[in-house]
Amino acid sequence: MARQDAFEALTRGIRVTVRAFFLADQSEPEIRRYVWAYRVTIANEGIEAVQLVHRTWMITDGLGRTQRVNGTGVVGEQPVLEPGESFEYTSGTPLATPSGFMRGHYHMMVRSSGESFNATIPAFSLDSPHATSGRLH
Repeated sequence: MARQDAFEALTRGIRVTVRAFFLADQSEPEIRRYVWAYRVTIANEGIEAVQLVHRTWMITDGLGRTQRVNGTGVVGEQPVLEPGESFEYTSGTPLATPSGFMRGHYHMMVRSSGESFNATIPAFSLDSPHATSGRLH
């Protein structure tokens, strides 16, 4: 697994950091199946407790085809983050092209007020050794 750059976004005190890794052992280029894992750290650098309630991902392959994915929480959890706490998880995605990118947002709720806001998930590259284009920076 080759380590790639970290991509970060900060929204209202919520820092989202993502690193993506190409999984050669799970990919099958001969049948156009390329698989990545990505590790996400969500850190509450703000002053109020928040809960991650929902997620929205936009996954774009190397041909510009975009798939929108919505769901409750992440990896089966709706973590509550007190100020100074973080939550980390790993997930993955397959594509039919050797490169692409992902972006999105987490729907967060402020625990004390019930107010909600979207924390940006930064756009990040999905690069494989089979890709011929440059990486997203």
